[in-house]
Amino acid sequence: MMHQSLEDIHSVIIHCSATREGQWITADMIDTWHREQNGWSAIGYHRVIRLDGAVEQGRLFTQRGAHVAGNNKNTLGIVLIGGLDANGFAKDTFSGQMYTQLYRELVNIKLLCPNLRSVKGHRDYSPDLNGDGLITPDEWIKDCPCFDVQAKMEGWRLTEFLRN
Repeated sequence: MMHQSLEDIHSVIIHCSATREGQWITADMIDTWHREQNGWSAIGYHRVIRLDGAVEQGRLFTQRGAHVAGNNKNTLGIVLIGGLDANGFAKDTFSGQMYTQLYRELVNIKLLCPNLRSVKGHRDYSPDLNGDGLITPDEWIKDCPCFDVQAKMEGWRLTEFLRN
């Protein structure tokens, strides 16, 4: 597993587990999926936020993640459990408690990683198919994390916090 320093971290990428609303999933379960289905050495995410708002450790921040192909260097991955409705369609299924923990994690990461400058959703790493400089819903490879990360960041007033 490759390593990175906290000073080299410049971005956090938010994910959803793409599991149905209310389905209880833990970091250990994701670790098993990533090892057995992907052949990875460990869970790809750095933090897991469970349905009850508890935060579980994934990879250490100093270990390069495995969460967005081609964009794992100098990034951290946080996954929120859920993201699908009962029928398996994309939906913001995340509770206020989960969002509170995400906010706390982002503030803590910024304090630990002084060069952190952006927080984006997995879908924001889709290719810009029409070359206009914007990633629009028709270009998303997947809906993950099933909410607008930039709008959430602005609502929390974290956009300016990241610039300082």
